Amino acid sequence: MTFADEVKNAVTARAALLVIGVLGLQLLFIASYVGALHRPDPTDVPFGVVAPQQVSGQLVSQLGDLPGGPLDTRAVSDAAEARRQIENRDIDGALIVSPTGRTDTLLVASGGGTVLATSLESIVERVEAPRKRALRTVDVAPASPDDFDGLSSFYLVVGWCVGGYLCASILAISAGTKPANRQRAAIRTAVMALYSIAGGIGGAVIIGPVLGALPGSVWALAGLGALVVFAVGMITLALEALTGIVGIGLAVLLIVIAGNPSAGGAFPLPMLPDFWRAIGPALPPGAGTWVARSIAYFHGNAVTGPLLVLSAWAVVGTALTLLLSMRRRDRDGIQEAAPTAPGNGAHG
Repeated sequence: MTFADEVKNAVTARAALLVIGVLGLQLLFIASYVGALHRPDPTDVPFGVVAPQQVSGQLVSQLGDLPGGPLDTRAVSDAAEARRQIENRDIDGALIVSPTGRTDTLLVASGGGTVLATSLESIVERVEAPRKRALRTVDVAPASPDDFDGLSSFYLVVGWCVGGYLCASILAISAGTKPANRQRAAIRTAVMALYSIAGGIGGAVIIGPVLGALPGSVWALAGLGALVVFAVGMITLALEALTGIVGIGLAVLLIVIAGNPSAGGAFPLPMLPDFWRAIGPALPPGAGTWVARSIAYFHGNAVTGPLLVLSAWAVVGTALTLLLSMRRRDRDGIQEAAPTAPGNGAHG
């Protein structure tokens, strides 16, 4: 046997294609994470300005025209309204100009990302210094001291996502990568639902009562976790039903390579490049991270959109999984009903 024959026996054409696919995922992983996170510059951060009428317009323009465009400024009527908008996650910070003294107040919310709050403080201090104004910072929604850099929400959602696509992959691979019939697809969906509930409750209990890393309602986080796990698991099952084992790679591409760096975890969305900022809210890791932070630090505000995103992934994944299994059953039924060619029938 020649060396070429040995290579063909050791590495089949199918295996070679899968290896090439893995190499592609590896390079995309590097490009996505480094591309998203290597230079976290704040851009168009929603930012309010509360100032006396005679200086409000000028200050809004000055802050909005800073080099690099770090702030997307808008005038806010008063300090209470600025605080309300921050708690509703409409803006990420606000500058309140004192009409009498020389000390202004910066409102931030480190619960939405400690790095972003620190960046806003640095930006505003540079603007205030030439105006001979002092600055004091008030954290409207402070991150827990046990939640370093506000990352616990992100890591919690990443864990849920990993569990979702690993469970789905195991369910599919254990008996073939394509559901043979509708019953098997329904059973996998039911198992995925039960696993999601267990994973959601387990993650919420660990990060809350056990570790004390994240405040907020344990049951609200558990419900979020169940939805995240189920959404990721079902879209993984759908991709596997559609493409076979390649679906596992597609799930990794969607959730790990595209979803994690764009989730706003390590750096909040306003600090990410445009591409990752655009796709992040539409993917399960980004939607889940936003809701987890809202539950923990913002009284559960501004969660409708992200929850709809997660629900859409869950519904689409479930529908595709079940529909593809029905189509396969119909095709297999046609093949079984086809007449046997002469000479190929059973004898005996």
